[in-house]
Amino acid sequence: MSRQRRVTLLLYPFGAGAAAVNLFFASLILSWVGLPVLSPAWSVLGGMMLGIPATHLFAGHIVRLMERAETQA
Repeated sequence: MSRQRRVTLLLYPFGAGAAAVNLFFASLILSWVGLPVLSPAWSVLGGMMLGIPATHLFAGHIVRLMERAETQA
């Protein structure tokens, strides 16, 4: 298993949680213009889906920082 995949798996719960909270608050803001507010359950499901690519991108950034730190040490 690659380093990026391990970091992605470790960070996924945090990425999915952050995506769920952001999705819920975005639906609250969009309710001001007449759109429905997402239920917490739908926000969690959406966060689980949106958290995958977001966490993968962030893990790639973290791995690059780790590799740069290893070469400078």
